[in-house]
Amino acid sequence: MSSTRAPAVEARQLIKTYSGDVTALSGMDITVEQGTVFGLLGPNGAGKSTTVKILTTLARPDSGTATVAGHDVLRHPDRVRRAIGVVAQNSGADPVATGRENLRLQGRLYGLKGAGLDRRVDELLERFSLADAARRPVKGYSGGMRRRLDVALGLVHRPEVLFLDEPTTGLDPEARTAMWDEIARLAGDEGLTILLTTHYLEEADRLAERIAIVDRGRVVVEGSPDELKGELRGDAVHVELSEAVGEAGRTLLEGTLGGLPGVHQVLLDGRRISVRADDGGAAVPALLGALERAGVKVASATVARPSLDDVYLRYAGRRYSEAEAEGADSFVLAGGAR
Repeated sequence: MSSTRAPAVEARQLIKTYSGDVTALSGMDITVEQGTVFGLLGPNGAGKSTTVKILTTLARPDSGTATVAGHDVLRHPDRVRRAIGVVAQNSGADPVATGRENLRLQGRLYGLKGAGLDRRVDELLERFSLADAARRPVKGYSGGMRRRLDVALGLVHRPEVLFLDEPTTGLDPEARTAMWDEIARLAGDEGLTILLTTHYLEEADRLAERIAIVDRGRVVVEGSPDELKGELRGDAVHVELSEAVGEAGRTLLEGTLGGLPGVHQVLLDGRRISVRADDGGAAVPALLGALERAGVKVASATVARPSLDDVYLRYAGRRYSEAEAEGADSFVLAGGAR
């Protein structure tokens, strides 16, 4: 007889608003299976961090339900806190204390003590390559070292679910790659359930077994990165124009280009035209010819396989960079609420 395990994280119809009628969540639904890495992907302001705050009992939704490790976040918040580890965007380490002191304090807060605590601290210091810096104050650590310590702090008590909220924001490329490797090892070696929020397309593509693309406080599509990219037929063709066209020209171009053989889903955004094509290489000459006949000058044209950026464009109806810019403005207006 087969048994079905309950999800590690489940949220249904979460709604959250802030003062000033700012809607952070407008019906968030997510399901995270045990032992998987699940990514919430979206620009700043999409609602990712607000979702994490609710799931980690740091905020209450206006309506909706959520369970973590089998515990209701509203009825049993203490049980949830015992079952989770949290790595927030801002470091929670005491900068004056040493790395070892931070880990020992975290362990004592969760009831660890004696030789067992010492073994766990030593194990984490070695695992995250912090043993040589264990007796140094955290204020002297590099950004990458602080982030590794943050993850170690979230693991001291061996949680069932680990929340990583934008774990590589602010890191240089080398430190970011090292953190990606460590997150992959955590998932593989310890079978942890990891819920990762990120606004980096590459990060979600590389780390998450399943992702939920979040836009304006709701999930617009969910699946594995390969599944989502595989749903997009053919190639992505991107054409940069020498100058933007007016509204009338926009309508005319979208209609003209959409009528070309093998061309689908034409989107004109400022000076950039994005097209889905059955065969990108064959479509480029036809596209360029149609633009030339319309008197539109082209600066460049590229062909690529579908990416998560293209997935976002299809389901959110706008480019990821456009959503990022809008999210940054919303974040400021909302006083930092995400």
